[in-house]
Amino acid sequence: MRTRILCTAAALLLVAEGIQAQSAVVREWPVEWEGRPRDPDVDRQGRVWFVGQTGNYIGVFDPGSETFRRFEIEDGTRPHNLIAAADGGIWYAGNGNGRIGRLDPETGEARIIMMPEEAARDPHTLLEDGKGNIWFSVQQGAYVGRLAMETGDVQLIHTGERTRPYGVAFDSRGRAWFNLFGTNRLAVVDPESFQLSEVPTPRADSRNRRVAVTADDAVWYTDFAGGRIGRIEPGTHEVREWVSPGGEGSQPYAMVVDDRNRIWYSECARDNTYLVAFDPASEEVVDRVSVSSCIRHMVFHQPSRTIWFGTDANNIGRAQLP
Repeated sequence: MRTRILCTAAALLLVAEGIQAQSAVVREWPVEWEGRPRDPDVDRQGRVWFVGQTGNYIGVFDPGSETFRRFEIEDGTRPHNLIAAADGGIWYAGNGNGRIGRLDPETGEARIIMMPEEAARDPHTLLEDGKGNIWFSVQQGAYVGRLAMETGDVQLIHTGERTRPYGVAFDSRGRAWFNLFGTNRLAVVDPESFQLSEVPTPRADSRNRRVAVTADDAVWYTDFAGGRIGRIEPGTHEVREWVSPGGEGSQPYAMVVDDRNRIWYSECARDNTYLVAFDPASEEVVDRVSVSSCIRHMVFHQPSRTIWFGTDANNIGRAQLP
């Protein structure tokens, strides 16, 4: 495995400062309830669902009327993430009580699926595979898993103590890639064999936090500890890295890919929080816009060409892409 650091932070920042005319337009809405709103997803009606991580609720925002609605869920859930799934349900991770729930958006009733292992106590991030399954990480419990949405059956793989599984993304072969945030490695699980293998990143002190896959099947990650983004070459697993515009202390976090195959990610350093766009074709930063606070997870909504996110300032936000 080889690695190359291709650009300095200063060079990328110069590129970023020259493209403000093409910038995404960011708007944020304060959420009326305290509780760290985060990890939104967009349903088929264009409504934006999100969790109240410390407020113990599921919220929904209507961008047309700019109104919010709240659904109460079981005490102690501390929901960490949700998805607006193809089955019409809102599936959420019970980070505080070892469960995954499905909220019926019409009735507000919840179906509860407990983790089959007590040690898998904190489901973290969910992602639907389009084949009737939800893949998920369990950070402190150190598992990755797959849930069959119809039956509720759960399969788990233990990833090793202090590995801290975090983000998840799929490649074109349906393999699930996970960040092992407590290490300098990523894990990949084959959907047929349900076997896990690992791919290291080059620096022992790097800590990759979120993952995304571009159309060429390259796997991208944010290095929260090193202020970099990285690319894993499909097949060879050669790694290339770029220092973020905010430098090695910029704390890159959330990451998504848009319809033009650009990488969007957040910088979360205190008082220097940005949404950054990187174009793999030119290997340049093509946008960098300020946001109110740290973005820990976000989704790209292709029909509207928007990125939706929550921030630590208790806001739900939208970036309209240029």
